[in-house]
Amino acid sequence: MSALDCRDVTIVYGRRAVVSSLDLSVTSGEWLGLIGPNGAGKSSLLRSIAGLVEHRGSLALDGEDLGVMTVRSRAQRVAYVPQEPVIPDDMSAEEYVGLGRWPYLGRFGSRRERDDEVVDATLEWLELNTFRRRLLGELSGGERQRIVIARALAQEPDLLLLDESTAALDLGHQQQALELVAKLRCERHVTVVAAMHDLTLAGIYGDRLVMLDRGRIVASGPAADVLTEERLAEVYRAKVRVERDPDGAIVVVPRR
Repeated sequence: MSALDCRDVTIVYGRRAVVSSLDLSVTSGEWLGLIGPNGAGKSSLLRSIAGLVEHRGSLALDGEDLGVMTVRSRAQRVAYVPQEPVIPDDMSAEEYVGLGRWPYLGRFGSRRERDDEVVDATLEWLELNTFRRRLLGELSGGERQRIVIARALAQEPDLLLLDESTAALDLGHQQQALELVAKLRCERHVTVVAAMHDLTLAGIYGDRLVMLDRGRIVASGPAADVLTEERLAEVYRAKVRVERDPDGAIVVVPRR
Protein backbone atom coordinates (compact mmCIF):
# COMPACT_ATOMS: atom_id res chain seq x y z
CA MET A 1 0.00 0.00 0.00
CA SER A 2 1.27 3.50 -0.79
CA ALA A 3 1.68 5.65 2.30
CA LEU A 4 2.37 8.81 0.30
CA ASP A 5 1.05 9.67 -3.14
CA CYS A 6 2.12 12.81 -4.99
CA ARG A 7 0.20 13.43 -8.20
CA ASP A 8 1.01 16.16 -10.72
CA VAL A 9 2.65 18.26 -7.99
CA THR A 10 3.92 21.64 -9.13
CA ILE A 11 5.53 24.25 -6.86
CA VAL A 12 6.08 27.78 -8.11
CA TYR A 13 8.11 30.57 -6.51
CA GLY A 14 7.22 33.81 -8.25
CA ARG A 15 7.27 32.86 -11.93
CA ARG A 16 9.72 29.99 -11.55
CA ALA A 17 8.55 26.40 -11.19
CA VAL A 18 10.91 24.60 -8.80
CA VAL A 19 8.93 21.34 -9.03
CA SER A 20 7.05 20.49 -12.22
CA SER A 21 4.21 17.94 -12.65
CA LEU A 22 5.84 15.46 -10.29
CA ASP A 23 4.33 12.01 -9.69
CA LEU A 24 5.72 9.95 -6.81
CA SER A 25 4.50 7.10 -4.61
CA VAL A 26 6.14 5.92 -1.40
CA THR A 27 5.21 2.52 0.03
CA SER A 28 4.19 2.24 3.66
CA GLY A 29 7.29 1.63 5.79
CA GLU A 30 9.70 2.47 2.95
CA TRP A 31 12.79 4.67 3.31
CA LEU A 32 12.97 6.82 0.19
CA GLY A 33 16.20 8.71 -0.43
CA LEU A 34 15.59 11.96 -2.28
CA ILE A 35 18.74 13.10 -4.08
CA GLY A 36 19.77 15.70 -6.65
CA PRO A 37 21.94 18.81 -6.97
CA ASN A 38 21.24 22.07 -5.18
CA GLY A 39 18.11 23.69 -6.56
CA ALA A 40 16.68 20.40 -7.82
CA GLY A 41 13.48 20.84 -5.77
CA LYS A 42 14.12 18.38 -2.92
CA SER A 43 13.51 20.80 -0.05
CA SER A 44 10.54 22.41 -1.77
CA LEU A 45 8.88 19.03 -2.24
CA LEU A 46 9.39 18.09 1.41
CA ARG A 47 8.10 21.46 2.58
CA SER A 48 4.98 21.09 0.43
CA ILE A 49 4.28 17.65 1.94
CA ALA A 50 4.71 19.20 5.40
CA GLY A 51 2.23 21.94 4.47
CA LEU A 52 4.76 24.78 4.58
CA VAL A 53 4.60 25.87 0.93
CA GLU A 54 1.73 25.95 -1.52
CA HIS A 55 1.51 23.53 -4.40
CA ARG A 56 -0.69 22.52 -7.28
CA GLY A 57 -1.71 18.91 -7.73
CA SER A 58 -2.56 16.43 -4.98
CA LEU A 59 -0.75 15.02 -1.95
CA ALA A 60 -2.33 12.10 -0.11
CA LEU A 61 -1.28 10.12 2.94
CA ASP A 62 -2.83 6.65 3.23
CA GLY A 63 -5.50 7.81 0.79
CA GLU A 64 -6.36 10.99 2.72
CA ASP A 65 -5.87 14.35 1.03
CA LEU A 66 -3.25 16.27 2.99
CA GLY A 67 -4.53 19.52 1.54
CA VAL A 68 -7.86 19.34 3.37
CA MET A 69 -6.41 18.36 6.74
CA THR A 70 -6.16 20.95 9.49
CA VAL A 71 -2.68 22.01 10.54
CA ARG A 72 -3.09 20.05 13.77
CA SER A 73 -4.31 16.88 12.03
CA ARG A 74 -1.50 17.05 9.50
CA ALA A 75 1.09 17.44 12.26
CA GLN A 76 -0.25 14.32 13.95
CA ARG A 77 0.53 12.35 10.80
CA VAL A 78 3.60 14.06 9.34
CA ALA A 79 6.78 15.17 11.15
CA TYR A 80 9.30 17.41 9.39
CA VAL A 81 12.94 17.93 10.37
CA PRO A 82 14.36 20.93 8.46
CA GLN A 83 17.95 21.56 7.50
CA GLU A 84 18.41 24.16 10.23
CA PRO A 85 15.85 23.65 13.02
CA VAL A 86 15.37 26.41 15.57
CA ILE A 87 17.00 25.13 18.77
CA PRO A 88 16.77 27.53 21.75
CA ASP A 89 19.96 27.31 23.82
CA ASP A 90 18.14 27.97 27.10
CA MET A 91 15.53 25.20 26.71
CA SER A 92 16.02 21.79 28.27
CA ALA A 93 16.05 18.67 26.12
CA GLU A 94 12.88 17.43 27.83
CA GLU A 95 11.07 20.71 27.15
CA TYR A 96 12.16 20.67 23.53
CA VAL A 97 11.01 17.09 22.93
CA GLY A 98 7.73 18.08 24.58
CA LEU A 99 7.16 20.60 21.77
CA GLY A 100 6.46 17.60 19.56
CA ARG A 101 3.21 17.07 21.50
CA TRP A 102 1.65 20.37 20.43
CA PRO A 103 -0.72 18.74 17.87
CA TYR A 104 -2.32 16.83 20.75
CA LEU A 105 -2.56 19.55 23.39
CA GLY A 106 -5.90 20.34 24.98
CA ARG A 107 -8.03 23.37 24.37
CA PHE A 108 -5.93 25.69 26.53
CA GLY A 109 -2.58 24.29 25.46
CA SER A 110 -2.05 22.21 28.58
CA ARG A 111 -0.21 18.90 28.47
CA ARG A 112 -2.03 15.81 29.59
CA GLU A 113 -0.79 12.64 31.24
CA ARG A 114 -0.58 10.95 27.84
CA ASP A 115 1.73 13.70 26.55
CA ASP A 116 4.10 13.27 29.49
CA GLU A 117 4.09 9.51 28.95
CA VAL A 118 5.04 9.90 25.27
CA VAL A 119 7.89 12.32 26.08
CA ASP A 120 9.21 10.00 28.79
CA ALA A 121 8.96 6.96 26.51
CA THR A 122 10.67 8.78 23.64
CA LEU A 123 13.62 9.86 25.78
CA GLU A 124 13.89 6.34 27.17
CA TRP A 125 13.59 4.62 23.79
CA LEU A 126 16.22 6.83 22.19
CA GLU A 127 18.52 6.50 25.22
CA LEU A 128 18.40 10.24 25.90
CA ASN A 129 17.44 10.23 29.57
CA THR A 130 20.88 11.48 30.59
CA PHE A 131 20.20 14.66 28.57
CA ARG A 132 16.70 15.25 29.97
CA ARG A 133 17.59 18.22 32.18
CA ARG A 134 20.49 19.52 30.07
CA LEU A 135 20.11 22.79 28.23
CA LEU A 136 20.30 22.47 24.46
CA GLY A 137 23.06 25.05 24.33
CA GLU A 138 25.26 22.71 26.38
CA LEU A 139 24.94 19.79 23.95
CA SER A 140 27.15 18.86 21.02
CA GLY A 141 25.86 19.03 17.45
CA GLY A 142 25.27 15.28 17.34
CA GLU A 143 23.43 15.30 20.66
CA ARG A 144 21.25 18.20 19.59
CA GLN A 145 20.38 16.40 16.35
CA ARG A 146 19.25 13.34 18.32
CA ILE A 147 17.02 15.62 20.41
CA VAL A 148 15.57 17.14 17.22
CA ILE A 149 14.71 13.67 15.93
CA ALA A 150 13.21 12.86 19.35
CA ARG A 151 10.93 15.87 19.06
CA ALA A 152 9.73 14.64 15.66
CA LEU A 153 9.20 11.17 17.10
CA ALA A 154 7.11 12.63 19.95
CA GLN A 155 4.58 13.67 17.30
CA GLU A 156 3.94 9.93 16.75
CA PRO A 157 3.99 10.44 12.96
CA ASP A 158 3.19 8.00 10.21
CA LEU A 159 5.55 9.87 7.87
CA LEU A 160 8.93 11.38 8.78
CA LEU A 161 10.46 13.97 6.44
CA LEU A 162 14.18 14.70 6.78
CA ASP A 163 15.66 17.62 4.87
CA GLU A 164 19.44 17.23 4.85
CA SER A 165 19.12 16.81 8.60
CA THR A 166 22.60 15.31 9.06
CA ALA A 167 24.52 17.45 6.56
CA ALA A 168 26.23 19.58 9.24
CA LEU A 169 27.38 16.60 11.32
CA ASP A 170 30.66 14.76 11.18
CA LEU A 171 30.71 11.23 9.82
CA GLY A 172 30.27 9.51 13.18
CA HIS A 173 27.33 11.67 14.26
CA GLN A 174 25.78 11.33 10.80
CA GLN A 175 25.86 7.58 11.15
CA GLN A 176 24.43 7.70 14.68
CA ALA A 177 21.52 9.89 13.56
CA LEU A 178 20.77 7.74 10.52
CA GLU A 179 20.90 4.55 12.59
CA LEU A 180 18.43 6.21 14.94
CA VAL A 181 16.06 6.84 12.04
CA ALA A 182 16.53 3.27 10.82
CA LYS A 183 15.60 1.99 14.27
CA LEU A 184 12.55 4.25 14.30
CA ARG A 185 11.43 2.99 10.90
CA CYS A 186 11.81 -0.68 11.76
CA GLU A 187 10.36 -0.65 15.25
CA ARG A 188 7.69 2.04 14.86
CA HIS A 189 6.81 1.26 11.21
CA VAL A 190 7.32 4.87 10.16
CA THR A 191 7.66 5.80 6.48
CA VAL A 192 10.75 7.96 5.82
CA VAL A 193 11.45 10.40 3.01
CA ALA A 194 14.93 11.86 3.39
CA ALA A 195 16.64 14.44 1.19
CA MET A 196 20.36 13.67 1.35
CA HIS A 197 23.51 15.16 -0.18
CA ASP A 198 25.80 12.24 0.64
CA LEU A 199 25.04 9.82 -2.18
CA THR A 200 26.83 6.88 -0.58
CA LEU A 201 24.84 7.22 2.67
CA ALA A 202 21.64 7.73 0.69
CA GLY A 203 22.26 4.45 -1.10
CA ILE A 204 23.16 2.59 2.07
CA TYR A 205 20.10 3.64 4.08
CA GLY A 206 17.46 4.17 1.41
CA ASP A 207 15.38 1.29 0.10
CA ARG A 208 14.97 3.32 -3.08
CA LEU A 209 16.48 6.49 -4.49
CA VAL A 210 14.66 9.16 -6.45
CA MET A 211 16.88 11.67 -8.24
CA LEU A 212 15.52 15.12 -9.03
CA ASP A 213 16.96 17.61 -11.47
CA ARG A 214 15.38 21.00 -12.09
CA GLY A 215 12.14 19.93 -10.46
CA ARG A 216 11.65 16.67 -12.33
CA ILE A 217 12.38 13.03 -11.57
CA VAL A 218 15.23 11.81 -13.76
CA ALA A 219 15.82 8.41 -12.12
CA SER A 220 14.17 6.14 -9.58
CA GLY A 221 15.13 2.73 -8.26
CA PRO A 222 17.83 0.87 -6.31
CA ALA A 223 21.12 2.68 -5.70
CA ALA A 224 22.93 0.51 -8.25
CA ASP A 225 20.55 1.63 -10.99
CA VAL A 226 20.37 5.31 -10.05
CA LEU A 227 23.96 6.06 -9.05
CA THR A 228 25.80 5.54 -12.30
CA GLU A 229 28.89 7.48 -13.34
CA GLU A 230 27.22 8.68 -16.53
CA ARG A 231 24.09 9.97 -14.76
CA LEU A 232 26.03 11.68 -11.98
CA ALA A 233 28.24 13.39 -14.55
CA GLU A 234 25.17 14.63 -16.40
CA VAL A 235 23.04 15.71 -13.44
CA TYR A 236 25.66 16.85 -10.91
CA ARG A 237 28.30 17.93 -13.46
CA ALA A 238 30.71 15.90 -11.33
CA LYS A 239 33.60 13.55 -12.05
CA VAL A 240 33.12 10.47 -9.88
CA ARG A 241 33.94 6.81 -9.71
CA VAL A 242 31.15 4.45 -8.64
CA GLU A 243 32.23 1.28 -6.90
CA ARG A 244 30.63 -1.58 -5.01
CA ASP A 245 32.13 -2.41 -1.61
CA PRO A 246 32.49 -5.99 -0.27
CA ASP A 247 29.07 -5.73 1.42
CA GLY A 248 27.44 -4.80 -1.88
CA ALA A 249 26.89 -1.13 -1.07
CA ILE A 250 27.31 1.46 -3.82
CA VAL A 251 30.12 3.92 -3.06
CA VAL A 252 30.48 7.23 -4.91
CA VAL A 253 34.08 8.49 -4.95
CA PRO A 254 35.00 11.94 -6.33
CA ARG A 255 37.94 12.00 -8.73
CA ARG A 256 40.01 14.78 -10.17
